[in-house]
Amino acid sequence: MFFSIIIPLYNRPQEIKELLESLTLQTYKQFEVLVIEDGSKDDAADIVKSFAGRLDVKYFVKPNSGQGFTRNYGFERAKGDYFVIFDSDCLIPEDYFQIVNDSLKTNWLDAYGGPDASHPSFTPVQKAISYSMTSPFTTGGIRGNKKGIGQFHPRSFNMGVSRAVWEKAGGFIITRSAEDLEYSIRIHSLGFKIGLIPEARVYHKRRTNFLHFYKQIHFFGRARINVYKFFPDQLKAVHFFPALFTLGLIFTLVANIFTLRIAIVCNIVLLLIILLIFFHSLIKNKSLKIAFLSLVAAFIQLTAYGLGFMQDFVKRIIFKIS
Repeated sequence: MFFSIIIPLYNRPQEIKELLESLTLQTYKQFEVLVIEDGSKDDAADIVKSFAGRLDVKYFVKPNSGQGFTRNYGFERAKGDYFVIFDSDCLIPEDYFQIVNDSLKTNWLDAYGGPDASHPSFTPVQKAISYSMTSPFTTGGIRGNKKGIGQFHPRSFNMGVSRAVWEKAGGFIITRSAEDLEYSIRIHSLGFKIGLIPEARVYHKRRTNFLHFYKQIHFFGRARINVYKFFPDQLKAVHFFPALFTLGLIFTLVANIFTLRIAIVCNIVLLLIILLIFFHSLIKNKSLKIAFLSLVAAFIQLTAYGLGFMQDFVKRIIFKIS
């Protein structure tokens, strides 16, 4: 099978260098790489050119339109039987395409997704953010987990779709704000077979500091309401948890300030959550520093998503302001 790798790029030349370097190490070689510069000021032309003798790589430059429509630009120019989407801040294990190719041969999927993990070279903050984004205590097990809640939806940091899917479903119809989630739900609705390939993991750097992480997750919370506008039935109880956590945290602070009796109960519940996250991260990462940072990342994730979710829930659903 021949794969076309689609990588949108926006002002991140160093990231694409590391990603392309990881692709040169693949044990399965039947693929092309399409790097699409989405109106960047800090472009990667020279970096991509340096890989010309090591990869079947093509470089395109276009006006800025966002990652969704930039992936469509790549789809239209791809030659592969299967289109694979990566974010530019990913590193790809050397056996990734061998795993995907073998898996599709034995259990065909029209579209697939894979999990993400932290690489040993990542900073402690990146590892903590990676933990938070994959922890059952912050995501409810809905990201890259066979035992997750509800229907599995591939996400764009590690996602593949067959040419047949693209020919019938088309590409992305929104370019930002949960564009990959909308696309996954639409593929499901057309009756295609979608699944997780659990061994097809990537190393996802995500954000490098907590301020950028907060902004990203706040946007994710708002984006969930954007998906609701397309697919109302996809708003599940689990999506309200960060908002409830955020409201509970605010209530706990107020209860402590005014020394309300219920503050004792709230503090116990909060302490249990802290201990669960801390020791789960400690067992998984085997690092006290990362375990402490994981607490920070988890609280940022839950409150940022909760605030973003509530902001657009009130604005777009209750008051119907578009």
